[in-house]
Amino acid sequence: MIKIYTTSTCPYCEMVKEYLKERNAEYEEHDVSNDEASQKEMLAKSHQMGVPVIDIDGTIIIGFNRGEIDKALNK
Repeated sequence: MIKIYTTSTCPYCEMVKEYLKERNAEYEEHDVSNDEASQKEMLAKSHQMGVPVIDIDGTIIIGFNRGEIDKALNK
């Protein structure tokens, strides 16, 4: 399962979503700017407030990093 923690004003969040769509990878999006539970969940996983934070089957990726995303998707 893929979870993406985002905000509506984050350009890198949009890039991550587009990249995952190109790879036909389904994901769940959580907007941390208006969802306190998701914000706490993201903080517990990443220990920071920056977005995007991507959780791919327990692998946490901070920011839009194609190489790390590909590596996590190909496990």
